Amino acid sequence: MIDLTLNNGVVLPALGLGVFQSPPEETAAAVDTALRAGYRHIDTAAAYRNERQVGEGLRRSGIPRDEVFLETKVWVSDYGYEQTLHAFEKAVGKLQVETLDLLLLHQPAPTRFEATVAAYRALETLLAEGRVRAIGVSNFMPNHLDRLLAETDVVPAVNQVEVHPYFTQPEVQAANAAHGIVTQAWSPIGGITFYPGWGDGKRSVIEDPTIGEIAAAHDKSPAQIMLRWGIEQGRSVIPKSVNPARIAENLDVFDFALTGEELARIDALDTGVRGGPDPDQPRDAFFDVVIDEA
Repeated sequence: MIDLTLNNGVVLPALGLGVFQSPPEETAAAVDTALRAGYRHIDTAAAYRNERQVGEGLRRSGIPRDEVFLETKVWVSDYGYEQTLHAFEKAVGKLQVETLDLLLLHQPAPTRFEATVAAYRALETLLAEGRVRAIGVSNFMPNHLDRLLAETDVVPAVNQVEVHPYFTQPEVQAANAAHGIVTQAWSPIGGITFYPGWGDGKRSVIEDPTIGEIAAAHDKSPAQIMLRWGIEQGRSVIPKSVNPARIAENLDVFDFALTGEELARIDALDTGVRGGPDPDQPRDAFFDVVIDEA
């Protein structure tokens, strides 16, 4: 396993299990399977509605809490200072833990940015109180980061954004790096290039010929190649799966290395077209979805 050191000294395992779109009834088993296989980093979110099952999987695995890096995200309907402090209580209540290793704001919500800033100030309070070990953001573009940094004190440790070979967001990654923020890739193997309601729904990075050629050269799967590409470029990657074989396969990426030429070939696949939602597009009905109590 390769670790990343965040800008506040906290250590983050570079590869983790994501549970976006994991059905709640399958999530506990997936988390249990992953932890038993050797994962030590789990990513969830209030809006995924499976925090309870993540906590159940953690307990079922028998792995001590302090050996697992656990991160979740606050949804927009819980933005605001007091609201976000309560969102933390809801999260730890569902997960049945006392502290979180990383807590993120899930969206920049630029049309209601005052609430976003107030929410981030709540994260700063939780950090200062030791209730979370690191704080960050998700889906923030450089302009959102600039606005946030101008009004808050703690630089985010992580910015979780869509990154895969067909959408690499170099400007976002450069802005993150300039501030010492780790880029964490959601959809690192391109699975959300068919994000419901977005994109053309027809692209599959898994089936890309270039990825296939590089995979064959290393006797690895396309997914393993893309995860290794992300890790070698300094990103955190959180592939989602509920399939035990794929969960194990996604972890098996630490016994080979890609050449500079191979990394460049993968970089060249970027289309500049996002597969998921545009963070600048208002989605008020979705943002207002209420997160249930613990």
